[in-house]
Amino acid sequence: MSRTDTEPAVPGEGEAPAAVQTKAYLGGVSETLLHTALNKTFGYSSFRPHQREIVEHILAGRDVLAIMPTGGGKSLCYQLPARMAAGTAVVISPLISLMKDQVDSARENNMAAAYLNSSLTGAQASQVYRKLQDGSLDLLYISPERFAMDSFIASLKAARISFFAVDEAHCLSEWGHDFRPDYMSLSAIRRHFPRAPIAAFTATATNAVQQDILAKLTLRNPFQVRASFNRPNLFYEVRPKREVDAQLLAFIREHKDEPGIIYRTTRTAVEKTAAFLSAKGVKSLPYHAGLPQQEREANQEAFSNDEAQVVVATIAFGMGIDKSNVRFVLHADLPKNLEGYYQETGRAGRDSDPSLCVLFYGGGDIPKLRHFLDQIQDAEDKALAVQRLNQMADFASRNLCRRRQILAYFEEEYPEPNCGSCDICTGKAETSDATREAQMALSALVRTGERFGAAHVVDVLVGADTQKVRDLGHDKIKTYGAGKHKDKGYWRSLIGEMLGRGLLGLDDGPYPVLKLTAACLPVLQGKEKFEILELGKGGKAGKPDASDAAGKDRARAGSGAEDIDQELFARLRGLRKTLAQRQNVPPYMIFSDRTLHDMCRNKPVTLSALREISGVGDAKRDRYGIEFVQEIRAHGEKA
Repeated sequence: MSRTDTEPAVPGEGEAPAAVQTKAYLGGVSETLLHTALNKTFGYSSFRPHQREIVEHILAGRDVLAIMPTGGGKSLCYQLPARMAAGTAVVISPLISLMKDQVDSARENNMAAAYLNSSLTGAQASQVYRKLQDGSLDLLYISPERFAMDSFIASLKAARISFFAVDEAHCLSEWGHDFRPDYMSLSAIRRHFPRAPIAAFTATATNAVQQDILAKLTLRNPFQVRASFNRPNLFYEVRPKREVDAQLLAFIREHKDEPGIIYRTTRTAVEKTAAFLSAKGVKSLPYHAGLPQQEREANQEAFSNDEAQVVVATIAFGMGIDKSNVRFVLHADLPKNLEGYYQETGRAGRDSDPSLCVLFYGGGDIPKLRHFLDQIQDAEDKALAVQRLNQMADFASRNLCRRRQILAYFEEEYPEPNCGSCDICTGKAETSDATREAQMALSALVRTGERFGAAHVVDVLVGADTQKVRDLGHDKIKTYGAGKHKDKGYWRSLIGEMLGRGLLGLDDGPYPVLKLTAACLPVLQGKEKFEILELGKGGKAGKPDASDAAGKDRARAGSGAEDIDQELFARLRGLRKTLAQRQNVPPYMIFSDRTLHDMCRNKPVTLSALREISGVGDAKRDRYGIEFVQEIRAHGEKA
C-alpha cells in the first residue's frame, strides 16, 4: 500500500478530486482491499462498529460527521483512508501533546506522519513543509491556530490534500463543553478547499452541538454517524465521600500496578492529593494549568510511559491523554456537568478492556460548586450552568441505573432493564428513607431565619457548642441538637442532596446562604417521602472496599485476563517497556494490553503465528516480532 511515484502532487490544486483517489483503486475501494489494508497496517481482522462505513465514505469523497464514544476507534477512521489515499490528509487537533502521541502512534504502524506546531525548530518545520510539498506525507497534524495563518493556507494550496479531518469537533460549538474560539477559523476550510472532503469527529455532542458542527463546517450532504454513547466496558459507581484522600489510597492499593487518573476540582486539591499519595508510596504526579508547561509535559510523559501509576489532575488533563490502558478514573469531587464527567471517565478503557469509574460524592460539593457558578455574570449562562450541576447531582443521588442516566443526557435510551455494570444495577447501592431527617433540616432552616449557610445549620442540628450558636440564641430553639444521632458528614451530605434535588436553593448574594424552595413543602408537610442512596460499602476512610476486588475480578472476567499466564504477561510487559524506551515512545504504542493478553493466551512462537495476534500489523511484526517470539519461547522452555 505504499505511495506510488506515478501520482505526483498537482501544484496549485491543493485538494483531491470529487472522489478521493486511492492508490490501488479510483473512486472508491472494494471491501477486500479495505480489509487487507486494515490488517496489514493495524493488524486487525475486522472493523469496530461504523468504522468501515466512515472510511468508505471518506475514500469516496463524501463529507462525514462521526460522533463516536472515546475508545470507539475514531483515529483509525481517518488514519486508514489517509494511508490509502493519494495526497496528504490534514488532521486538525486541539493539543500539541496529543499531536505528538498521534504521530508517534501512526509512525509505529509505518505511516508517514508529521505535525506542525510551535514546539518544532525552524529547521524541523522546514523539513515538514518539504515533505508536504513533495507528497510524501500520509498525515499532517496541525492546530486550528496554524490553519488560521494565511501563509499556511498558501502552502496547503500548493500541495495535494486528500481530505481534512477535524478532531474534537465539538470545540466548534458554543453549546459544547469545551468551546474554543480558535476553532472558528475552520469554517474557512470549505471556502479555501471547495472540493476537498471534510470529516469531523467528536466523542460527545448533543443534538444542538451536532447541528452547530454541520453548519459551521458547511458540510455538504454528509454521511452522519451518531454511534451509541454507551461504553459497555466501563463500570460506574458512586461512593460516599468521607476522608477522600484516604479513600483514594485504599482504592489504589487494591489496584496495584494499574494505571489510573484522579480528577480534582481545584489546583490546591490536586497538589494536596498528589503529595499525600506520594508520601504513602504511590507513584503519583500532579497536573493542572498552573504548573509550568515543561513540568506538565514531563508529568504527562511519565504517566504515558508507565513511570507513574497515577496522575492527579484538574479538567486541564483531558484531550491531551491518549493512553489506552487506563484501568480506572476516580472523581474525588463532583464534576460540574454530566458531559464533562462522561468525557473524563472516557479516559478509562480506551483499549476496550473493562475499567472502573468511581465518583466519591458528598453533599458538601454542591455549595462549593455553586459558589463558583455564582461568579458567572451572564444570567443565561449562569442558569444553564446551575441546571447542568443539578443534573450531575441527580446522577449521583438517584436510585436509577448510572448508564441509563448518562445516555439519557445524550438523548439516547438504554434498551435493557439492567446494565449489569453499575452500582445501582448490581445492587451495591440501596435506598433509605430520610424524610424525618430532611424535615429536621428544613425546620432548622426555618427557625434560624434562612440567613445562614450549611455549616451553621449543621452545627445547630448536631447541637454544637459554638460561640456563634450561643450568641445567636440558636441553642434555645426546638431543633437544636435534634440531629445529634447523625454526624456532621451525614448532615452536610443530606443538605447537598436537598440542594441537588431542588428542595433548597442558595441565595444570589456574596455568601452561600440556604433558602427553602417551593419543592420542599410536600416533604416538610409529610406528603412526600425523601429517600437517599446508601452508596457503596466503602465509606470508611482508609479501609479497602471489598467491592474493589470484585470490580477487579469483573474486569478480568470481561477482558479474558483471568485466564492468561500472569508470569508471561509480566515478562512481555517488561519487554514492551524496554522497547518503548529504546524507541522513545509510550509502551502502549508498542502493543496494547489487550494484544499482550492475546499473546499470553495463544503463545505464538513463530513470526507467522505472531502476525495472527490482533494488533500486530506488518510493521510491528517486522520491528518487534523476533524479540517477542523469543521471550515467549524462553518462558515456555522455563515452564
